[in-house]
Amino acid sequence: MTDAGLIYKVSRVSEPRKPLKFYEDLNAFKLFSLDVGLMGAMAETTAADVLVRGTAMTEYRGAFTELFVLTQLVARGITPYYYSANDSRIEIDFLIQKAGTVIPLEVKAEENVHSKSLRTYIEKYPQLKGVRLSMLPYHDQEWMTNYPLYCVNFI
Repeated sequence: MTDAGLIYKVSRVSEPRKPLKFYEDLNAFKLFSLDVGLMGAMAETTAADVLVRGTAMTEYRGAFTELFVLTQLVARGITPYYYSANDSRIEIDFLIQKAGTVIPLEVKAEENVHSKSLRTYIEKYPQLKGVRLSMLPYHDQEWMTNYPLYCVNFI
């Protein structure tokens, strides 16, 4: 299915070191559908369920948003990975390589943007600076920069 381009396979990495491909865990990965429209059809939901606040899709909006970001990264030729601790307490949605550095990306579908995993990850790897994509406006902090979701192609 991945060879046919019907799904995306995002592999887990054990360390945020370049090249990320060398730290790929071949036994752990996440699968994503080709695009958000197909995901919505498979989940039997309407566009309004996904896009309009206050609907029943609150729990799933994050999955749709994560897929949106993934498709934008892949379209730009970026190979995304993800990180999760063996005890599953920390998960970073995506790790990418850009301009000679590793960038941890956290994706949030709402304005509620508590990023405990991202902060913990940056504390563990202080040489990195995190990026969060959310519904909030641009905001640069010492350890992390927040970009609005519509700016995903500027990362």
